[in-house]
Amino acid sequence: MGRSRKGRDISGWLVVDKPAGLTSTAVVNKVRWALQAKKAGHAGTLDPEATGVLAVALGEATKTVPYITDALKAYRFTVRLGQATNTDDAEGEVIAQSDTRPSDAQIKAALSHFIGDIMQVPPKFSAVKIDGQRAYKLARDGEDVEIAARPLWVDELVLTDRPDPDHVELEMVCGKGGYVRSIARDLGEALGCHGHVRELRRIWSGPFDAEDGLTFDQIEEMAQTPALDEHLRPTADGLADLPELRATPEGAARLRNGNPGMVMAADVDYGTECWASLDGVPVAVGRYKAGELHPARVFNL
Repeated sequence: MGRSRKGRDISGWLVVDKPAGLTSTAVVNKVRWALQAKKAGHAGTLDPEATGVLAVALGEATKTVPYITDALKAYRFTVRLGQATNTDDAEGEVIAQSDTRPSDAQIKAALSHFIGDIMQVPPKFSAVKIDGQRAYKLARDGEDVEIAARPLWVDELVLTDRPDPDHVELEMVCGKGGYVRSIARDLGEALGCHGHVRELRRIWSGPFDAEDGLTFDQIEEMAQTPALDEHLRPTADGLADLPELRATPEGAARLRNGNPGMVMAADVDYGTECWASLDGVPVAVGRYKAGELHPARVFNL
């Protein structure tokens, strides 16, 4: 028999304002320790030097992680013009330089080509897998890796400031799988001057805002005390983008056993992905079909 995982059966979301210099995994481990939780995970990796919202799911909330990962996210970032690096950020080595500096009008015109459905090549130093291996590992070993372009939805990309000729500050709202470093790299190429990310902050992710996040100092101060529990947000917050259906008590019992269960009539189309609740507590996520929810995920709350 396998060992049972030690810790508390605690469920919900803790929103963290991640500091620079830490991996997303390190943040999750810190939160798990601070809450003495059995199970934890995060919704969307941030690069170690990036800051901002990192939503950590505890217990049953980990079942809602895919819905936050798929949600729109907003980033505020600074692009250093005139230099390309091998990592597409300030941590890498400069591999190309240019004295060209575009005007604000040229930058705004170029940004329009990065809005909507675009194809994006992830950075060579990224967690994308190539033949079963992480791209960053191959790149560190000196291999010249080629990564296929992948689709990305960019909802918004705007110039917010130009503090000096070498730097531009941008804000972007995008869908799942977007690499800000790739945007900076490709924008620099489009402008004929090269570019890389100097600073990066995720300001919101789905229903979670960085301004509502706890700092590491706050987490350490409240670690393993009831005060930290009070900052937990409900598991249902991870389902904010899905329609909610109210289950009958009998329907909830069937859903918890993995069977289709009756839900109250709702104005949703046949086959729509929804979540069912009983007294406001999530019971299951699944597809709505003729008065019943057919569960794909069941919550033990």
